[in-house]
Amino acid sequence: MKMECSWPGNNHMMKLYHDKEWCVPATDDQYIFEMLTLEGAQAGLSWSIVLSKREAYQKAFHNFDISYCSTLSDKDLMNLKEQYNVIKHFAKLQSVRNNAQAVIKIQKEFESFSSFLWSYVDFKPIINQWNSDGQVPAQTSLSSQISKDLKKRGFKFVGPVTMYSFMQAIGMVDDHVTSCSHHSSNQERKIKENGF
Repeated sequence: MKMECSWPGNNHMMKLYHDKEWCVPATDDQYIFEMLTLEGAQAGLSWSIVLSKREAYQKAFHNFDISYCSTLSDKDLMNLKEQYNVIKHFAKLQSVRNNAQAVIKIQKEFESFSSFLWSYVDFKPIINQWNSDGQVPAQTSLSSQISKDLKKRGFKFVGPVTMYSFMQAIGMVDDHVTSCSHHSSNQERKIKENGF
């Protein structure tokens, strides 16, 4: 039996996220915006806290509809803060509107937010070869570059560490340990074994 990544622990939500979403390449702008929002919300908190509030975020922000989020007023955001089980940090909630507006500008310039981001890795995920979770970096020169570029475009809560987690979240990097059944090389092997 393969050794899976150890970071999800025994948390069911974390395991599900690890198995179904983490490091899986994503190109849908709405999903990418959701991940950007959740990773920004995580700053200073644990990912398990954010995941436990994910459903509330989805309800509050209409499943992360970018156009809807871009039009929210401070009063709207204050109401969402009071009505939903979201992280109560007001600047983080304001960043949802702010970042939605910045995404729309990028979409006009590059056709999609996805194209803009994936161009950093030449539209192919970086497949890392880590033997243990401890080897996975918290940030890289690329996550620093993306952070710098997004900040220039007016994004908030997009520091280099947040951006590296975000790159993992949308599959721009595969940081599953090599012994994990979800690592790209093992997925390929599985496909070959199944004769597809």
